[in-house]
Order: sequence, then C-alpha cells, then structure tokens
Amino acid sequence: MYQDQKILVGNAQGENVYIYPGMANRHGMIAGATGTGKTVTLKVLAESFSDCGVPVFLADVKGDLAGMCMPGESSQSVESRIRDMGLDGMGFDFSSYPTTYWDVYGEMGLPLRTTVSEMGPLLLSRIMDLNATQTDVLTVVFKIADDENLLLIDTKDLRAMLQYVGENAKEYSLSYGNISKQSLAAIIRSVIALESEGGDLFFGEPALDIADWFGQGYEGKGMIHVLDCQKLINNPTMYATFLLWMMSELFETLPEAGDLDKPKMVFFFDEAHLLFNGASKALLAKIEQVVKLIRSKGVGIYFITQSPRDIPDGVLAQLGNKVQHALHAYTPTEQKAAKAAAQSFRENPDFDTYETLISLGIGEALISVLDEKGVPTVVKKCTVLPPQSRMGALEDEIRAQEIRGSRLYAKYVESFDRDSAFEFLQRKSSAEAAQAQKAAQEEADRKAAEKQAAARKKQTGTVAKNVARSAGGTIGRELGNEIGKTIGGSFGKKLGGNVGASLGRGILSTLFHF
Repeated sequence: MYQDQKILVGNAQGENVYIYPGMANRHGMIAGATGTGKTVTLKVLAESFSDCGVPVFLADVKGDLAGMCMPGESSQSVESRIRDMGLDGMGFDFSSYPTTYWDVYGEMGLPLRTTVSEMGPLLLSRIMDLNATQTDVLTVVFKIADDENLLLIDTKDLRAMLQYVGENAKEYSLSYGNISKQSLAAIIRSVIALESEGGDLFFGEPALDIADWFGQGYEGKGMIHVLDCQKLINNPTMYATFLLWMMSELFETLPEAGDLDKPKMVFFFDEAHLLFNGASKALLAKIEQVVKLIRSKGVGIYFITQSPRDIPDGVLAQLGNKVQHALHAYTPTEQKAAKAAAQSFRENPDFDTYETLISLGIGEALISVLDEKGVPTVVKKCTVLPPQSRMGALEDEIRAQEIRGSRLYAKYVESFDRDSAFEFLQRKSSAEAAQAQKAAQEEADRKAAEKQAAARKKQTGTVAKNVARSAGGTIGRELGNEIGKTIGGSFGKKLGGNVGASLGRGILSTLFHF
C-alpha cells in the first residue's frame, strides 16, 4: 500500500513499517518456510510499487499471482486484519492492477523471446549443462560468428554454425585454437535436447525489447509484468538462467541513473535458490556484479526464497530491505540456519530475534529496512498487510482477454524468421555444391573431349595408312616398270618390281606416318 509517498509493508503493534522508495533500489529479500506468507508479501510489495508508478516484473511459479488484474475479495480473516491494523481509516481498498502476462512458451501470456546471440555463450552453456571445455568451444563459435557477421537468432542458426565450424575446424584452428569435433558434437546434442524442451520457441524474434517494460497503466500505476513459470519451472536451470538473462539485459541496457526518488523498475525473483544452485564461479561472479551495479541503473531486485542461506554472502550483503517469515528449527542444521538469519538483523532490545523468528505465525514477519539515510532499521515483528488485488489463479477466459487487450499484443504475438546464419550457410553450402558440381562436369567434359580426340586421331591414322599403302603400291609398280624397261629381260622386270614396290612404300609411309 502506498501512503504518504512511502510503501507500507506491515504494522508492528500499532506502528507502521515502511520501505522508502528512494531506498528501494538497494534490493531486498523475502524469506521463510513454505506456507508462511511469502507470496502475500510479494503481492503487497508489487502492488505498492505499482501504486507509486514503478513498473514491476515478477515470476509466477505457482500460478497464484495472476489474479492481480482483478480486485481482491473480502473474507473474514482479511477484514479482521484490516481492522486490527487500522487500514480501513487509511484508504485501503480492494483494487485491480494493470498487468501484462508473459510466457516463454506462448501459452499463458505473450511470447517472451530472446535471441541466441543476446543470451550469450556463458548463460547458454549453463542452460545446456556444458562442461568447461565445451563452454570454451561454444565461446569460440560465437566469436567466429561475430567475426564473420553471422546472426545467431534461433537454435537452427546455432546448429548450422556448429556444423559449419566442425567442417572447417582445421582452417579455424590456426586463428582460434584447437576446436574439438567431439566437443562440437556434444554441444549439438545439447542444442537438440534444448529444442525438445521448448528452446525452439523462446529463441527467436521478435526478441523482447526491455523498453516495453517501463510503461504505466491506468491511473498512473506502474505496469506489473507477470511471467508465467508453471511450465518453465520444470526445468529449474532454464528458469533461473532465463531470469538472470533478463536482469542482465536490464543492467546492460539502462543508462546510469544515480540516486532517484524511486526505482525505475523492481524485479522479483521467486525460487531464488535455483539461481545459485550449481552455478560456476564465473557465473556467480557475474550475478554478484549485476546485483551490485544494477542499483545505479535504478533497478531494485528482490529475492524470494525459503532461507537466507540459499543466497551467497556476496549477494546477501547487498540486500538492504529484508522481510523474514518464520523458519523451522526442528533439526540442528535448521537451528543453525535460523540463528544465522536472526543474527543478520540489527537487534531489537524488546525481544529475542531467534526465538521470535521460529515462533512467527502465518502472515507475520521480522522486517528491517533502510531508513532515509540508508541505515538498516532495528528489526521489528510485524503483521504484513493483506493484498488489495485478487489472490489465486486466473480463469483462462479472463487471462485470454487480458493478453489480447495488451498494447504489446500486436508486437509480440507473431514470430518471424529473418535471414541469419542458417540461411546464409545454407546458401553458401548450395553455392559450393553447385560450384563443385560444375567443376566436376567440366573435368568430365574435358576427359570425354580428350577421349574423342584420341579416337578421331586413331581413326584418321588408320585411314591414312591404308591410303599410303595403296598409293605406295601404285607408285612402286610404276617405278618397277620403268626399272624393268631400263635393264630389260625377265630379270630386269622382276628386280624393277621389287625395288619399285619397296621405294614406293617407304616414301609414302614416311610422308603419311601416324
């Protein structure tokens, strides 16, 4: 609830507890065991930021955040909480919020797409669970694509690029280092597996334009962007990596903003532990960098998880606004975690933080925020406000109406496939095949021509020899007659005939020799 230009979160024995909008981009955390009220707290904060004109992005893992486009409904427990907290005299009212629905599969919201190039090799490697060597090879493939101005938009572009590099690995190894064909084959198999999990749907165009998230809806309320993750969460690594990509896009796209009166946007990351599970050192370093620096871009990130220990210390230290719901302490490990969570708060002399933490009821929380000077406040035991919008799932018909009624519907509903690496390499392969076929045909024609010339030469030689023999015989006979006449007698005729024939054949065989 937005009141007196502050975000009302809860009430501590008659004292209201607020988050100051100017400190909201110092990030925050909502933690607590299952069923302690984290989802309600998330909704209350999202509604309050929307009320002060700040756009909100949140991941809907269970489908119970979709009802924000509908006003809330009164119940006995809600009315009791409103009276106990004195909200009826503070303008509390059930209301709806401007909501845009997204879904990477395009089923429960507008298709949320990105390109392979925008995702990059590091995040893509995590989605595909590649090892360090395969990640390095994929990075080289991206570098080759960049150097040759080949667009990697969808998974078929990536597969075509991997196959092309594999076919020319020897040539590329001189400039880019050794490129293992075994690694390339393993990456191609991972790409095919990714496609079977929906990668062919969320890698494509039109890619998400982050600028579309910064609009406002009716009554000046910030637009609430709800990403339906009921299906995406079935692949936890893909879910976490996709949300990390969106945070990275905000970080890389937005200009420096400095200290603002309120954030440009607030990003809620549910099931935050999935972001850090199994992450490499390089990826953890990237996450910590984004969390540290995105504050200066005017973006606040709020992690929702079961226990603070799910978040690395380097990230946890950046979270200034903390709402801690009850933690179980049934085992020594749980007790240790609960004590660590209690010790992370600025101590309140009025109660024992640890004992209070493990005895909190549903809808109660320990809250500590940054005051106007950025100093953490003393922890307080609070009752969290009820949400103003509807809790629970949204009917399919209403959701469909909201999706079609979005101002972004026409922009994102239809995908398109422009000319990119796949098409270019396909043309190149066809051109090379045609050129090879032409060269082969020319070589075949040359050999056929040579064979025909040899045959003609042989045939001409045979004819010439026959002509030479015939002409030689005639000449020989004539010469023999003349010699015979000169010598005279039968011996002369015989000698003249032999000599004449021999001379005739020799002369003409020399002239027509083949």
